[in-house]
Amino acid sequence: MNRKSFVRAGSILSAGLALNNRIPFQWAGKHFPVVRTRENKRNFKSAAIENAISVFKSKTKDKELGWLFENCFPNTLDTTVFYEEKKGKPYTYVITGDIDAMWLRDSSAQVYPYISFAVQDKALHQLIAGVINKQVHFILKDPYANAFYNDENHVGEWVTDHTEMKPGVHERKFELDSLCYPIRLAYNFWKQTGDITPFDAKWKESVISILKVCKDQQRKDTVGPYSFRRTSEWAIDAVPNMGTGATVKPIGLICSVFRPSDDATIFPFLIPSNMFAVVSLRQAAEMVIKINGDHKLSEELLGIADEVDMAVKKHAIAVNPKYGKIYPFEIDGFGSQLLMDDSNVPSLLSLPYLSAVAVNDPVYQTTRKFILSKENPYFFSGKFGEGTGGPHIGKDMIWPMSVIMQAMTSVNDSEISNCIKMLQSTHAGTGFMHESFHKDDPSKFTRKWFAWANTLFGELLWKTLQEKPYLL
Repeated sequence: MNRKSFVRAGSILSAGLALNNRIPFQWAGKHFPVVRTRENKRNFKSAAIENAISVFKSKTKDKELGWLFENCFPNTLDTTVFYEEKKGKPYTYVITGDIDAMWLRDSSAQVYPYISFAVQDKALHQLIAGVINKQVHFILKDPYANAFYNDENHVGEWVTDHTEMKPGVHERKFELDSLCYPIRLAYNFWKQTGDITPFDAKWKESVISILKVCKDQQRKDTVGPYSFRRTSEWAIDAVPNMGTGATVKPIGLICSVFRPSDDATIFPFLIPSNMFAVVSLRQAAEMVIKINGDHKLSEELLGIADEVDMAVKKHAIAVNPKYGKIYPFEIDGFGSQLLMDDSNVPSLLSLPYLSAVAVNDPVYQTTRKFILSKENPYFFSGKFGEGTGGPHIGKDMIWPMSVIMQAMTSVNDSEISNCIKMLQSTHAGTGFMHESFHKDDPSKFTRKWFAWANTLFGELLWKTLQEKPYLL
């Protein structure tokens, strides 16, 4: 398929009441049919992940949850990874699911939950190293692009995009988080495996490229080299000012012309992505000094991270009449603020998951209350649940990813349990998570094959089994 065709703990308990009375899923008179890709058709097999599935199913009384975990957690490996070696170096191309392109963000997030298993599975270890190497290759091709093809010469479908497109680039929407995710993957791979093999001169070159983009997009003197316009009827693709975005006041933050949803920002200082960038730049700084011994580059990375961090604290605190101080979603530095949250990650809700704030950070906690309420214009509540959606799909469509993030960032057992029950009751008989579902009818959903959401749900279930098994 191509791209074109394409809560609060208290309030969620009300949805939980209905979920507790739900009928266990049955299809054609049979419980839990085989919907996972058959073994001989799977793209990649991991003994460690298969063992995790066996462990989860043996320790979980709820057979439907066991079935969902078996379907969802390995979905990235089963269906979206393509591994090869070139001159003994691993490269892994990772599609999102129903779109044959590799997003820097999605590919990082899809394999991230497998890192802890890589220590016991050499093949899985190499697969993830291959993702890192492939991402380095893509970043060096074009650090402003968000998605790429495996075929270096392939010319994509977006013939009406007015930007500096290159062969092999699927889409050139600059999203700050696209440069953060590969660092997050690399850093945690290094920390958990101790392997420094992927972090060679090319990897360091990609870090330098990322640093340059971040500095250019602070827009202290000029708007930088990037612009993007698309001939389209969709307003979410529209970028004003000849494709450079709304005017900003240079305050130290980094512009992101697009959001993680691939929608254009209204105000280019996208706060979740800037807070994510602080974490990622500091992680890169630690890596280049400890692995590459480059003190100068490390200091530059720390310098911009500190500058962005200070700017967030000084300029990115808004006041909601009901909840008080909250983080805004976007700002322009002149005083304009957009108060909302989107469902993709990074989002304001997901900040603790990305290590951008502590879960008990007081501003985050008030922001969380705002997000999971009707004060957030993209919070929807209906017969089958409640949660955050966004402009990308539109009104009344809840994203499982946002519900997963709500559970992953919660310290409340009832909230976590009800989020899991909501996800369990809205897969519409498919056995998989989707991009979004209608709040009153889960059979109305988008993207039947969306590997990131599947793997992320598996990550939530595995985390719950490790930390709070009594909730399963």
